[in-house]
This record gives sequence, C-alpha cells and structure tokens, in this order.
Amino acid sequence: MTAGSGLLHIETPPESLVTSGGLFHGLQLWVNLPAADKMIAPKYQDIRGTNVKLLASSDGGALVRLIAGDIAGHQGPGATHTPITMTHVSVNPGAEVTLPWRADFNGLAYGLAGSGTAGAERRPFHMGQSVVFGDGDSLTIRADEAQDSRSANFEVVLLGGRPIREPVAHYGPFVMNSHRELQQAMEDFQAGRLGTIPADAR
Repeated sequence: MTAGSGLLHIETPPESLVTSGGLFHGLQLWVNLPAADKMIAPKYQDIRGTNVKLLASSDGGALVRLIAGDIAGHQGPGATHTPITMTHVSVNPGAEVTLPWRADFNGLAYGLAGSGTAGAERRPFHMGQSVVFGDGDSLTIRADEAQDSRSANFEVVLLGGRPIREPVAHYGPFVMNSHRELQQAMEDFQAGRLGTIPADAR
C-alpha cells in the first residue's frame, strides 16, 4: 500500500486462520515516502503467497521468497515508490545463505521462527529479535544445527531500502515530516477526506 494523499485501510487475517487457531505471523511494513512525494495518489496491492518470486540458494539449503525489490536480477511483485527489497527466507538447519545486496541500501533481519546467526561474524539471533546489518554488498544468514520443535527451519524476514534521510513526524497511523503536516492529516481524516479500499478488492 502507498498511502500517499490518504486512504483508509484495516488489516484482518482470513477468518479461516482465526477459527482454526495455531500460530501465524502478521507483519505490517510501512515504507516512507520522500517529502516531495508524500501526497501522491494512493495505491493498493494485494500480494499473495502464489505471487512471490521463489529463489533457492545454490546448495538448496535456503528458500527465498522475493516479495519486493530485486535480487541478482530477479524481481519481486511488490512495487514501492521508495526503493526497497523485502524477502522471507527459510534456511534449513545448519545451512547458510548469502544474498547480494545493494550497497546503497540498509539491511535488517527479523526472526519469525527458529534461531541462527547473521553476518560473517555469525551474531546470534532468534524468533522475535532483529539484526541491523552494516555496510556491504551482501547479507548472510545461517541457521543453527538444531531448531526448536515449533519450526523445522530458521524463518527470517530480510529487508532494506535506500535511506531517505529526512525528518520524520508520526502520530498513530500518520507518518509525515512535520508536526503541522500531522495536524493537517488528522484534520483530513476527521473531515472524511481520505479514500478507501473496498474490503473485497483483489
């Protein structure tokens, strides 16, 4: 979703997941817009698991689901106004994957399940923890030899983008560049000037 000049939305898991129970993950990623583009027309994308680009490490030890951006010439379906790369990586126990990464992008890993290490230094992290990578043109994730009983693999969201390096002001769901812009966004919301996406839009 590109919020741009404003739209209303809500994230709800499918009813079948709620009624069946069990563990599932919901991630919300906000990709900031440069100040000059804050008020562009809103846009919505519904990206499903069947739409992502599937890649594998050369030894078959890792599956990479490319959601947005580019890795080694492969393009994910997600289109963002601000350049980013976002993946969901499943690493088999004891396996390691190194992905080429744009040197002008920052890099972050978030553990969805299991445990392993990040970087050539093999810094440990696990489910619920994040790792911020330093400068470089590749990112490395390694899975521990033994994983917990909840997950067979080390499941990681790996993402990053080109830093905008502008002031950020936020309040609730609004992300702008100044306090005055936040006030205007609240006034627009209260006056009903934000657009909507129908719940059944596909």
